[in-house]
Amino acid sequence: MAVSSTKKRIVIRGGRLVDPAQKLDLVTDIYIADGIVLSIGQRPVGFSDDEIIHAEGALVIPGAVDLCAHLREPGSETRGTIYSETRAAAAAGITHIVCTPDTTPVVDSAAIANLIQERAWQTGYCHVYPIGALTRGLEGQQLSEMYALRESGCIGFSQMRMPVRNHRVLLRCLEYAATFDLTVFFQSVDTGLAGNGCAHAGPTATRLGLTGIPSAAETIALSRDLLLVEHTGVRAHFGQLSCARSVELIADAQARGLRVTADVAAHQLFLTDTMMDGFNSVYHVNPPLRTEADRLGLIEGVRSGIITAICSDHQPHEAAAKAAPFAASAPGISAFSTYLPLSYDLVRNGTLSVADWVRRISLHPAQIIGLEAGSVRIGDEANLTVFAPDERWILTDETLFSLGANSPWFGTEIEGRVRATLHDGRISFRL
Repeated sequence: MAVSSTKKRIVIRGGRLVDPAQKLDLVTDIYIADGIVLSIGQRPVGFSDDEIIHAEGALVIPGAVDLCAHLREPGSETRGTIYSETRAAAAAGITHIVCTPDTTPVVDSAAIANLIQERAWQTGYCHVYPIGALTRGLEGQQLSEMYALRESGCIGFSQMRMPVRNHRVLLRCLEYAATFDLTVFFQSVDTGLAGNGCAHAGPTATRLGLTGIPSAAETIALSRDLLLVEHTGVRAHFGQLSCARSVELIADAQARGLRVTADVAAHQLFLTDTMMDGFNSVYHVNPPLRTEADRLGLIEGVRSGIITAICSDHQPHEAAAKAAPFAASAPGISAFSTYLPLSYDLVRNGTLSVADWVRRISLHPAQIIGLEAGSVRIGDEANLTVFAPDERWILTDETLFSLGANSPWFGTEIEGRVRATLHDGRISFRL
C-alpha cells in the first residue's frame, strides 16, 4: 500500500454518502479533482476520471478523526513509527489523528511538536495533530510553554495519567490554558488509589490474584478535575472514560454549562473484566476493563450524546511486551484496525443511527479540536472513507499494518471493512 504521489481525478461511484453536517444521506457519485471535492451527484462538464473507486453497497463518510492514538515515535520505534502507524490508520479509514505527548522526549518543546508533524507530512497517510504536555516532562511540577506549543501546532494539552500531586500547580496550568482558550485533555486517575493495579478491582481480579484498580480511582479524580474546570472556565475534554458513574459526572457538568466533552475507547464498549480469565494479557488495558454495568453505562452515554466521541486509544506494542505475565505486561491494544468495525456495531444493535455513528467518529471529534473536517463538502479537500459494513475479513499480520499485533481480535473474523481512504484527495489506502 502506497500513497498516490499525485492528486488524480477520482470518481467514487454508487456509494451511500452519509454526512450529518450537511444532512445528506443518499446513494450518489462523488467527483474529486486536484484534491478537492468537485461535485456530488452530477458529473462535471468535461470531467474525465483517472481512478474509479467502486463504492456500491458501501458507506461513503467523512474520514474518521481519532482523538487518542499513541504513535510511539520518537523514542519507542520498536513498538511503532509515525510511518507504520499512520499507514495503519489510513487502512482503518482514519484521516486525522490526535497523538499523545508521552513520547521520548516528551512533547513539551516546539522542536518535538514540529518533528512529529514533519514526519507525518512526509508519510502522506493522514493528518497528525500532537497534544502538548501540560507540565514540563509530564513531571507535574512546572507549566510547559503552552502558548509556544500551540503556535507549533499542538491542538491541546494533557498530563496523560501522570500525577500532578500539588493541586495548586494543576490550578495554575488550567488558569493559563483558560487565558489563551486552550483545550486541556484529561485522563482522570487518582494514582494513589490506582497504585500498581492492573485490573478492575472486582471478583475477577480477586479470583486471579491480581491487584485491582477501583472505579473510584477514576471518579474521584474526575470530580476534582471537574471542580477545577468549573473554577477556571477552561475548555476541557475527558478522554477514555471507563465507568458508568463517570458518565453521570460528565452529564452533570454539561447540564451546568461547563465547556466539557468526553470520549470512550471503542474496546470499552464491548469488553469487560471477566474476559481476563486465563490471564490473557491482550485484555490488559489502562483504564482497565470494568463491569457489565459500566459497559452498558458507557454505551448509554454514547447513545445520549453525553459521551461526545468514540476514539481508538491505539497503543501498539512489540510481542515481548505482551508475552510477560499479566501484571507485568504492557497495557494497551493495537486498535486502529478494529476502530470502525467495532464502533459500527452500535449501529447494528440499534444504539446509534448511521448518522449518529458518523457524528461520534468524525464530526464531533473534529469540532472538539477545532478542525474544519468531519464533512464532505464541495470545494473542500477530500478526506473521506469508503466503508463496507457487511464485508467480512480476518485480522492477520497482512491486514493489520500496525507494528503492534496486540489485539484481542487477532486471528478472528471481523464484520465491516474499509475499502478505500482519501487523504487530501489522494488515495492513502485502497483494497
